[in-house]
Amino acid sequence: MELDVLVEALLFYKAAPQNKKKVAKLFAVTDEDLQKAINNLRDRLQTGATRLNETDTEIQLVTAPELSEFVESLRKQEISNDIGKAGAETLAIILYREPISRVEIDRIRGVNSSFILRNLLVRGLVVRESITGQGYQFRISPQLLQHLGVSNKHELPHFSEFMTAIDNFDNAKHD
Repeated sequence: MELDVLVEALLFYKAAPQNKKKVAKLFAVTDEDLQKAINNLRDRLQTGATRLNETDTEIQLVTAPELSEFVESLRKQEISNDIGKAGAETLAIILYREPISRVEIDRIRGVNSSFILRNLLVRGLVVRESITGQGYQFRISPQLLQHLGVSNKHELPHFSEFMTAIDNFDNAKHD
């Protein structure tokens, strides 16, 4: 498999900026070989809906600039829809377990939560924080707390009892 294709797969899977030094290390290639692959990938993507965004230290797949109006219309349509059962479930997990990684959310829910998390991010209900070298963690947004009418998640009804029940459940699963 060509290196540019592997880099593209990595960027698609991660859906976030990736450090070029770490990518070179992951594929056990030189910086020069990685740069050639990045250039090949950029050339391949030049006419499609996905483009390669590159800084001095990172690379990322992004939507082509000429599609920004189309993507914005999709975003507005998404926001107007109800978040649904899966969105509410994911939001509750983040609310009571933050900060929490997508992997942990997926483990709790038993399914991939990428789409739901993107939906919650777009709506401003959660925020994503970078954890150096370890991916991202999700937290509830201040806007969500404001919408719920509380200034702190500990003001939510039965918060401490709910957290105790979650901790007891987690401890029982690991025993």
